[in-house]
Amino acid sequence: MQLTHYTSNFNKHTFPITVIGDNVTNAPNIGSLFRMCDAFGVEKLILCGKDITLGRKTAKTSRATEKVVPFEICESALDQIENLKKDHFIVALEITSTSQPIHTFKLSSEKPIALVVGDENFGVSEAILNIADAVIHIDMFGQNSSMNVVQATNIALYEITKQLL
Repeated sequence: MQLTHYTSNFNKHTFPITVIGDNVTNAPNIGSLFRMCDAFGVEKLILCGKDITLGRKTAKTSRATEKVVPFEICESALDQIENLKKDHFIVALEITSTSQPIHTFKLSSEKPIALVVGDENFGVSEAILNIADAVIHIDMFGQNSSMNVVQATNIALYEITKQLL
């Protein structure tokens, strides 16, 4: 018998993870980030950028998880990262010449994690990549060199929470 969210017996758990969207502005992507943060027990979602609003399209995709996931909206992701850096381990999810494949990445810090995911078109900003404690990527095997920010965040949260369990 297929279970529903009313009949499943998953144990609720909150992980010491903050997801930071660096200029993720597409309403359906924002809604999906809320949904994934709820699904993976993320402590907080911080949406950074100009003109981020939570409207009907966000709510439709989030399926009301914006009501249960603690979040804040701010203008500068870099300012947020600089404030979190002293007591969080900063992990940027981006393909760079020095990034580490996520499947080989091992968390080595006891600090809470700040996972930075980037703009739909330009990724995580260079300034944030320069101050991150780790930069990880998802190996790609097809023609495209990237995937949607939400799908990439799903994979990263799965891998990170697996290590925290």
